[in-house]
Amino acid sequence: MAEKKAHLLYVEDDESLSFVTRDNLELNGYMVTYCEDGGKAMQLIQSNQRFDLCILDVMLPEVDGFTLATEIRKRDELVPIIFLTAKSMKQDKIHGLTIGADDYITKPFSIEELLLKIDIFLRRTKYSTILKENLVVKIANYLFDYKNLSLINGDYTETLTQKEADLLKLLNENRNQVVKRSYILETIWGKDDYFLGRSLDVFISRLRKYLQIDERIKIENIHGVGFKFRVDE
Repeated sequence: MAEKKAHLLYVEDDESLSFVTRDNLELNGYMVTYCEDGGKAMQLIQSNQRFDLCILDVMLPEVDGFTLATEIRKRDELVPIIFLTAKSMKQDKIHGLTIGADDYITKPFSIEELLLKIDIFLRRTKYSTILKENLVVKIANYLFDYKNLSLINGDYTETLTQKEADLLKLLNENRNQVVKRSYILETIWGKDDYFLGRSLDVFISRLRKYLQIDERIKIENIHGVGFKFRVDE
């Protein structure tokens, strides 16, 4: 039986670029749903149509790529999101990664680079789905339910995003050990670069906030190296 084609959502308002990109994606075996503006894409997303990966331009008519990504993440924590952007501002890239995008490609880009990233993220998502186990662990006074993305301490419950849960799971598996930034980025985000590093810092800050009820838990910043997840039992 032939393997099912991966279904991609591609949103881009540049007619020439979209024609070439879509053609190459289809030639490489992907099924592509194309939208020329953010409004049409939002209708598809809100109708709960499922995709294996989303490729979003940032500057779009009607609804921008950041808004689309936020809506996608409300409905699916695992689907990879790649931004295609002409913007080179650091804060735009960091914002995109923080709201849940997996990566970005700055225009102009090569089709080969896009195809490589699509392949990497599809394989990683398939692996994550297979390995996602029903795992509930105790972290001091917290119960961490990885499968259900929840962190519980008495009456306090925090619903985590998939990346927050992945990061906490990785830190806890290496409890009281120094975990290098590069290892975290490559394991969870797929590569190590400046913008992803800034996004990691945001996620670390979020976890510190969620875990602040119990003073026995610390996420220590080891300057220039990484982090140590310290739990004093």
